[in-house]
Amino acid sequence: MILTEEQQGMLNGEQGEAVSYSMRIQTGLGRVFGAKRMVPITRAHVALSSQDADLWFVEKLLGLGGKCKIPPTVNPSVDLCYLNRHLAEIPDEGKQIVSATNAAYRKIGAILTFNCTPYLQQNVPAFGEVISFSESSATPYVNSVIGARSNRESSQSALCAAITGLVPEYGFLLEENRKAEILVEVRTPLEGDFDYQLLGWCYPLKYPGPEVPAFVGIEERPTPEGFMNFGAQLNTSGSVGMYHIVGITPEAPDIEIAFGGKKPKMKVEITRSDLDDVRKKICGEPGKIDFAMFGCPHLSIRQVEDIARVTEGKKFAVDVWILTSSLTKELAGRMGYLDVINRAGGHIICDT
Repeated sequence: MILTEEQQGMLNGEQGEAVSYSMRIQTGLGRVFGAKRMVPITRAHVALSSQDADLWFVEKLLGLGGKCKIPPTVNPSVDLCYLNRHLAEIPDEGKQIVSATNAAYRKIGAILTFNCTPYLQQNVPAFGEVISFSESSATPYVNSVIGARSNRESSQSALCAAITGLVPEYGFLLEENRKAEILVEVRTPLEGDFDYQLLGWCYPLKYPGPEVPAFVGIEERPTPEGFMNFGAQLNTSGSVGMYHIVGITPEAPDIEIAFGGKKPKMKVEITRSDLDDVRKKICGEPGKIDFAMFGCPHLSIRQVEDIARVTEGKKFAVDVWILTSSLTKELAGRMGYLDVINRAGGHIICDT
């Protein structure tokens, strides 16, 4: 990699040990992926986890004097007060690691949003903006739906980027790597947000590679929730950090542009039978349940409204947990959805 004089100084410790340590990790990643230089970022999102390795890493950077140049938003933690009061007493060990993690991220300069859908609120990039996002639903959304530029970062590499304000330039930061290589022909109407979850789960079963796919045959623009769940499945059942829907997403107005003038490396066909098979595989047989949980990724206000509409005047037979951001919970309270769900015996839990 070719570093500028300032960047070489950062690596050598001229801006402190935490910056030097972060630069060592980032230049190592850059060499692995063939990056030629480092480039500045304007935003970051760190997939905080409140687990041992996560806490160890952020505390190590703090111990080296770390402070974020680019304040990152962060993934959900645990709303200890709500869970302790309403659902179950949290063990002391759990309280300690959550509290310590939250305190460490606060000290290092993160924005404590505790939300895994920052691209819907709080941290929304613009087209072409170079950013560093970890989180499985966030990377495909910002790349594909918005047209911002981020690689599939880990929580550690995204935190390093927040410390240095830089990322190695490789992968989806380069124009040529954003072009589609796999053509996916969707030969069935998609009848709502859930079908996009099935499609996102189905495609990696047909082709498990990391290449950028372009989907054709989708006539109507998905809702934000459809996009959100589609990308989350592509990036968890598979390793797709970016996709195109031809005629819909911003970098694929037509097939020619989506593929950069090249022919597809492979064609994949997905039918209604394929989606039905996926549903059977992941859903199991109907039967008695002990509780229901919604909100991974965090639910949007429209999804909370859907639940409130179905719930009005009824009682849940089991515990129902709805996970969302603090902003969405606040809005749900203003709109009356929180009262409806609480009266039915359900819980809207934020930051979790």
